[in-house]
Amino acid sequence: MQKKETIIIGAGLVGSLLSVYLCKRGYKVKIFERRADMRKTDLIAGRSINLALSDRGIKALEEVGLMDEIRKICIPMHGRFMHNTDGSTAYQPYGKEGQYINSVSRGELNCKLIDLADQHGAEIFFNQKCESIHWNNNEIIFENTLNQQLSTINFQIAFGSDGAYAATRLTHQLQHNRFQYHQYYIDFGYKELTIPPGEDGNFLLEKNALHIWPRGNYMMIALPNINGSFTCTLFFPFEGNPSFETLDTKEKVTEFFKETFTDVAPLMPTFEEDFFNNPTSSLVTVKCFPWIRDDKFALIGDAAHAMVPFYGQGMNCGFEDCSVLNNLIDKYDNDWLKILSAYQQLRKPDGDAICDLALNNFVEMRDKVADPKFLLQKKIEAAFSKKYPDKWIPLYSQVTFSPHIRYSDALTNGYKQEAIMQQIMAIPNIENTWQDETIEKMILKIINT
Repeated sequence: MQKKETIIIGAGLVGSLLSVYLCKRGYKVKIFERRADMRKTDLIAGRSINLALSDRGIKALEEVGLMDEIRKICIPMHGRFMHNTDGSTAYQPYGKEGQYINSVSRGELNCKLIDLADQHGAEIFFNQKCESIHWNNNEIIFENTLNQQLSTINFQIAFGSDGAYAATRLTHQLQHNRFQYHQYYIDFGYKELTIPPGEDGNFLLEKNALHIWPRGNYMMIALPNINGSFTCTLFFPFEGNPSFETLDTKEKVTEFFKETFTDVAPLMPTFEEDFFNNPTSSLVTVKCFPWIRDDKFALIGDAAHAMVPFYGQGMNCGFEDCSVLNNLIDKYDNDWLKILSAYQQLRKPDGDAICDLALNNFVEMRDKVADPKFLLQKKIEAAFSKKYPDKWIPLYSQVTFSPHIRYSDALTNGYKQEAIMQQIMAIPNIENTWQDETIEKMILKIINT
C-alpha cells in the first residue's frame, strides 16, 4: 500500500526514535516540537531523572541500528547499592550474572536521537506548539512560540508523542464522545540534586550501580553520568513532616541532609542551592482509551501511558511501542487501519500493566529494600529461580530483562508469585530453614497445583 506522509508531534525520546523507524521504511516524516532545539540550549537542566535503559529499549534501538551510538553515552549498572540510615551499605545485584541496566542522561540521549532522526531524513521544526487538530479535514494548527504566528499543516497520519501532558491527547479527548481518561498524582514530588565528579574526574561513589538511600516514607537515588558526576533525585512528600513544605530555609535543609543522608551530604557541595533553585516536579500516572482514530492518528509513549519512574520503564515502554508498531507495519503491509487497531489492542493492556507495576515498585524502593524479611524473600526467589529457571523468573527480571514477556503477563505472574511467597514467608523459622529441601518441594507443589 502507499506510504503516507507522517507527522510526529513531539521530538522527545519516543518521537525521535519513531521517526527513525519510519524514515528507514521510506516514509516522509516531519516532526513538530514545542520546545527550542535542545541541542543548542539547556532546557531540562535541574528537572531530569536519569534514565535506566534496559533490554526492551535496547531491543528497539538495535532494530534500527542505533544502539552502538547510544552505548557511547551509557554506564552499565549491575545492581542496587543501598545506603542505610545507620551508615551501613548493601549491594543487591540485578538479575543473573551479566545482566544490567544502563544509566543515561535524558538530555544527552534526546540530543543524540534528534541528531539521528536528522541524519535519517526527518524534517524537524522547533518552537511549534500544537494548538488544535481538525479531524474532519486532517489539519493540525501550530503556533510558533517565538512570534505567535499560526500555521496549518495537513496530515495523512499523525502520532502524538508529546509526553505526559500531551496537547494531542487533550484535543483527541475533547472531540471524542466516549474517551476514557484516568489521571493519578501521588503525594510525592521530586527534585534534582548533584554529586559532582572528584578532582580528577573520578566517581565519588561506586560507578556501576544505582544508589538508593531508602528512608521509609521517602528516598533519594543517584545514577552515574559519563563525566564522573551523579544525578541525584530526591523523592519527597509535598506536605507533612518532613516534606518540601516544611524544609523552607537553608538551615533546615542543611540540618536535614546532614542527619538523613550523612554519608553523601559531604559529596554534594551545592545541595542547598540545588534544593531551592531546581524546580519541584510532580509525578503522574495517566491511563486513557482509545489511543487511535481510524487509520490516521495514534498516541504513543507517555502521551498514551504516562507512569511514575520507579520501575525505570517509561522510556523502555515507549521504545517498545515503536518496535511493536514497526512489526505491525510488516504484518499488515502498510494498511494503517489494521496496524493502528492491532497496535492499540496489543499495547493498551501492557501500558496499563507497567503503570501499575511502577506504582507498586515505589513502596519497594523507598522502604522494603531495607527490610530484612523482604531481602530474605528475594534471596529465596533467586535461589529457586536459579535451580528452576523454567518455573520461576523473578518479577523484576520479567519486566527488565525479558522483552519476550509482555508487561501484562509479567503483572499477572507477579501477583501469583507474591501469593506463593506470602505462604512461604509465613512458615515459622523460615529465616533458618529456607534452604531446606522441604521448602523447595513446597514451592514446587504450590506451583504445580
